[in-house]
Amino acid sequence: MSLDKVRIDRWLWSIRAYKTRSLATDACKRNWVSVNGNPVKPSREIKCGDLVIFKLGPLKKEVKVVQLLEKRVSAKLVEDYMEDLTPKAAYEEAEKERRILPSVPFGQRLSKGKPSKKERREIEEFFYNHEE
Repeated sequence: MSLDKVRIDRWLWSIRAYKTRSLATDACKRNWVSVNGNPVKPSREIKCGDLVIFKLGPLKKEVKVVQLLEKRVSAKLVEDYMEDLTPKAAYEEAEKERRILPSVPFGQRLSKGKPSKKERREIEEFFYNHEE
């Protein structure tokens, strides 16, 4: 059974560009995905030979659609369905940017609000157990 057209969000999920189909849909809605130079909606249908550019963190990956598929395949078989046209320099630049991004220091929280049980104990120890 040969496919003529497949939705872009489904194809991106199938080739393992995004972990879930909803992440692929969100990427399309945020204009992180373009087909032949035009930003697309998740329902846009693609065909063989289309040039798809999508964003994965700091990397903008360019791939050419070789074959269409609707079901997710193993990572080894992904190469049969797409041709990676992303230059090596883009991979190296993205790796540099990824390393520059600050990571959350150990023990610091991103959210504000109610302290965790451990943080509450540390606060109580700091304020109430200074009997010297």
